[in-house]
Amino acid sequence: MLLGRHHPILLALSLLSAAALALLWALVAGDMPIGLSEVFAALTGSEGMAADIVRELRLPRAFAAFVCGGLLATAGALMQVLLRNPLADPYILGISGGAAVGALVALTLGAASIWVDTLAFGGALAAMLLVFGLAHGDGSWTQTRLLLTGVIVAAGCGAAVTLMLALAPDTRVQSMLFWLMGDASGAARPWPGLVVLVLGLAAVMPFARDLNVLARGELNARALGVSVRKLRMGLYVLASLLTATAVTLVGSVGFVGLIIPHLVRLVLGNDQRVLIPAAALAGGTLLTLADMAARTVIAPQQLPVGVLTALIGVPVFLFLLARHPR
Repeated sequence: MLLGRHHPILLALSLLSAAALALLWALVAGDMPIGLSEVFAALTGSEGMAADIVRELRLPRAFAAFVCGGLLATAGALMQVLLRNPLADPYILGISGGAAVGALVALTLGAASIWVDTLAFGGALAAMLLVFGLAHGDGSWTQTRLLLTGVIVAAGCGAAVTLMLALAPDTRVQSMLFWLMGDASGAARPWPGLVVLVLGLAAVMPFARDLNVLARGELNARALGVSVRKLRMGLYVLASLLTATAVTLVGSVGFVGLIIPHLVRLVLGNDQRVLIPAAALAGGTLLTLADMAARTVIAPQQLPVGVLTALIGVPVFLFLLARHPR
């Protein structure tokens, strides 16, 4: 019996409660433990050191991690159903590589954080346009051609990133490496990402039924009146924009967009009307907890959150692979 089909209200309450508890825990935990009463006082406008830590440091970081996880999980769910490939990942189209090139150019030049974000987003969009332009070619656009083009563009971006790391001044290499491995500590403006996540979910949910049909095969979808070409192109672009926003917000964080849709699908089934919003909440919750662990496990030192998601994602992926070898 699948929980999502029989208890949608219980499911929604469970996921929302888990997300709220993860965010609250992220506000309480840290080098300087802050009690729940102090957290609630800070959120209601009190003054003092604890309030400043909560409002200016922990709250933006926790929301940035949550939003990034939600963006990546949503993009991963879309990519997996559109490519009909359970191994599809938000970074498969070279978007992360393009963002990395843009961000590292700004970091190499010592630019302000606003320029790092701007160039990262611009690089992600440029990579997306390059992949779609090359994959379209003479009009014979196919899934295989799109995937191969994405792999090639990602490889080129990886080479550019390696070159910049080799040429960068020693004083800037650490910040560049932290960005590449995922770092939520500098995400002081998570609210635009939250807007993108909400608008992205609002845009995709009306097409959830069409995605259910498309998951059963392109021929079936066409026979039932689904405009497959427009649906796929529109949702590829949406998944790319979600990924670009996530990478700009926190940096390169792997495995969230690959593993979370898998786990949600095992529990809830493959109904996109349930899977997509559930994946967004689960992805946000996971990355919030991972980021909280990244800044507390060896405090006062901090780990890149991408390292922890990889440590979680690799064994989970191997477990799923062992359960479903085909």
